[in-house]
Parts: sequence; C-alpha cells; structure tokens
Amino acid sequence: MRGNKTQGKGQQKLRIIGGQWRSRQLSFPVAPGLRPTGDRIRETLFNWLATDIPGARCLDLFAGSGALSFEALSRDTASCTAIERHPDAVQQLRDNKALLEAENLSIISADCQQYLQQTRPKEGYHIVFIDPPFDKQLHCSICAAINSPGWLAPGAAIYVELPTADNSFAAPSNWKQLQEKVAGEVKYCLYSYIEPGA
Repeated sequence: MRGNKTQGKGQQKLRIIGGQWRSRQLSFPVAPGLRPTGDRIRETLFNWLATDIPGARCLDLFAGSGALSFEALSRDTASCTAIERHPDAVQQLRDNKALLEAENLSIISADCQQYLQQTRPKEGYHIVFIDPPFDKQLHCSICAAINSPGWLAPGAAIYVELPTADNSFAAPSNWKQLQEKVAGEVKYCLYSYIEPGA
C-alpha cells in the first residue's frame, strides 16, 4: 500500500492515473492481503496494454481495491468483471462503481478459485488481471484454472503480479511472455494466450 494516503479509520485512497477518470481518487478498505497495484506499475502496465484496451472485455481476479478494474474502464474497455471475496472490499467496489457511474463494471462476491472452477463465461475475456494475495501462493493454480477452455479469447493478454522472491511460479506452456519488470518486492509480467493447437 505504498504511496496511498490514509483516509479516516480503516480507509485509504488510490488515484486513477489515466483516461476519463484521470486524477479521481477512490477509497478502499484496509484489509488483510489487500495490496493495490502501485501508480508506477499501473502506468507501465497500461502502456503495455494501450492497443488492447479499447473495447476489451476484462476480468479482474482478486479485485481488492478495484485499481485495475477502474483504470481499465477509465480507458474505454467495453466491460470489466471484478471478483472479490472480502465483504468490505466488495462493498467499497460497489460504492466506487456508483460514484463513477461505472455501469459496465460487474462485481461478483466470490472466491476466485471456486468461481473459475464452477463458472463458464459466455465469451472469453480479452484481458485478465491476476493479482492474488502474496501469502496465499495461488498464482500457479489460478493461471491453470483461467487457462481452461472458455475463459480466454484468442490472443488474450494476461497480467500476473507476484512477489519478486517467488521462484516457483511457472506460467502455462501456451502463454507467451511479452513483458516482465521488477519494482521493489513486486514482479509483474504480461503474457499472450496462444490457443492449444494453434
């Protein structure tokens, strides 16, 4: 939560850095494992995604503060689905959705792992954000689940944020790594989905 200002008891602030809501500030709760993607990382990520964003369908797993969802929507994605299980974070996502009148944001209160196992989307997503709590070691299992049929559109972009010290992570073999950077204790990567047999 580096760089975020405390706002009242149990609340912090983040700033949208680009698009129609640029410089708007949003509240988010202080909660275990909730670690919003920092401004510099978000700026780099959305520079990487600049040509993919307009009109894309996005999925934000472990949405937390909603920093990635709102940043994507601010830059003209067609829609974003945010999955989050923490009740306070879910309520704040709903409050921020109302504040910004973000009608193309769908908020689902659910465990991401269970949601991916029990649900099949009508259409594959063009962009997926994967940023689970660092202490849960969920990266490999979540990536394997999202790689199952139906979740990813051809050529989908997948963003993964993980601790720099984690040497155990391995992306699915049909994901092509496009970008990788390190910022302090965070490593962040961008992959492109290649359909099996393509």
